[in-house]
Amino acid sequence: MNFLTLMMISGVILLLAYRIYGRFLEKELKVDPNRVTPAVEVNDGVEYVPAKKPVLLGHHFATIAGGGPITGPITAVVFGWLPAVLWIIIGSIFIGGVHDYTSLQASIRHKAKSIGAVIKEYMGGRGQILFLTFSIATLILVVGVFMILVANTFVSVPEAATASVLFLGIALIFGFFVNQLRVNLVIASVFGIIAMLLSIWVGINFPIHLSATTWSLILLGYAYVASVMPVWLLLQPRDYLNAFLLYGMIIGAVIGILIASPTIQLPAYTGFRHETMGFLFPILFITIACGAISGFHSLVSSGTTAKQLDNEKNGKFIAYGGMLLEAFLAIIAIGSVAYLSQAEFAARMDALGGPIGTFAAGIGHFMSFWGIPETTAVTFAALTASAFLLTTLDSATRLLRYAVQEISEDRAPKAFQNSHIATATGLVGAAALALSGTWSQVWPLFGSANQMLGALALLAVAVWLKKTGARTFYVIIPMFFMFFVTVAALGVLMYNNFVANNWLLFGSAFVLFILCIFLAIEGWRALTEKEEQDRTVKM
Repeated sequence: MNFLTLMMISGVILLLAYRIYGRFLEKELKVDPNRVTPAVEVNDGVEYVPAKKPVLLGHHFATIAGGGPITGPITAVVFGWLPAVLWIIIGSIFIGGVHDYTSLQASIRHKAKSIGAVIKEYMGGRGQILFLTFSIATLILVVGVFMILVANTFVSVPEAATASVLFLGIALIFGFFVNQLRVNLVIASVFGIIAMLLSIWVGINFPIHLSATTWSLILLGYAYVASVMPVWLLLQPRDYLNAFLLYGMIIGAVIGILIASPTIQLPAYTGFRHETMGFLFPILFITIACGAISGFHSLVSSGTTAKQLDNEKNGKFIAYGGMLLEAFLAIIAIGSVAYLSQAEFAARMDALGGPIGTFAAGIGHFMSFWGIPETTAVTFAALTASAFLLTTLDSATRLLRYAVQEISEDRAPKAFQNSHIATATGLVGAAALALSGTWSQVWPLFGSANQMLGALALLAVAVWLKKTGARTFYVIIPMFFMFFVTVAALGVLMYNNFVANNWLLFGSAFVLFILCIFLAIEGWRALTEKEEQDRTVKM
């Protein structure tokens, strides 16, 4: 089969879903463009800062995308490209997009508070503590695994390391000029894009060669500093400019695929069991998280995006549209390796340190078909991937800080309300993880925790909708499916790590399993409570 055909069919389905199912969700959630959002109401210049629609899309998409829609799909094609593509398309439309959009709307209807705060209101303080504990554990995994991926990318493609460092400086300057000096956004964007292209040229000519450990330590310091900065100084401008990188990469890849018209060489289906990955169910559904559904997205939607949304009407475009765009990126990620044979794919994964380098090589290959030197194209693709990894890294650190502050409120010394102490506290576990493991060891546990977080967020939204008298079937069905998948995955992980005597990963999976069971019980009580009261009233 030709990958161009697959890409076009996927794109059309996702566009139709945005128009049809997105409109249905908007109606069910009773979106009101005249309702004042928390970003406009509070507007404190630090956390609550209204952002224009393209700027906020850039932040939201850059944060949720990260390396997830690249790493997961490329890793999962060992089961064949067809199961991966089907899960990405069906999952993003009916599960992931619903999860992201409803999480955002639930947050802005509660003063842009986190999903944990929504749980506290409808399920009580015990439910909030359980959810926040689970969130902190997941975010530690997110920060740790993405720190490993960025460090490995910088080692395998040192040109991207130089360009990424320069790009951070460009974002800071852009943020200052746009937000403090009030320079026109269009003019600033033109100069920002030119500066980004120059940073790629500098990176090609002056690559930075450092070890993975050194990069991990540098990234640890970066995540700490970036997470406590005002959002207008780095987060908003960096993510806005990052979006242009991604748009450029997607357009460049699509043009290259149109010209190259590559034939898919990887098999459509390899079997239900893989010798190293395990069984397709449930492993496929936790390996591909971003691109189909990712619980991390609910933390982004209710953590940073809700504090910047200037109008409820823009929520569908940013949250649901952002999820579908991420799904399309995941399809392209599959295309970046699908033209290889199985032997070539395995050799490239080994030689380039994993999926990010492999993705960059594939995208660079496609872009070279329209005249760009392949080395330049590979550097550009690697820079784009690493930029999004960095975005997820520091945004996840900021969300980790929020969670530590929220769970310690009225329960721990006031020192934990301090941004610096809360950030440092959360980074301790992530740093230990990043310095002691490899992405392939951590990814299954991260995927399981991430998907369970998605199920829990859907549970919280279902309780909120139920309490307000709204329909819930479009949330509850995905919720039950994700609970079933993730409980099965955690069970598999516990068994595998027990047999392998990997007590750290076994213990981590066991703790996550217990937390999700207790949260599911709390949620079920909240969901059925109103029904019981209604029956009592009717009787």
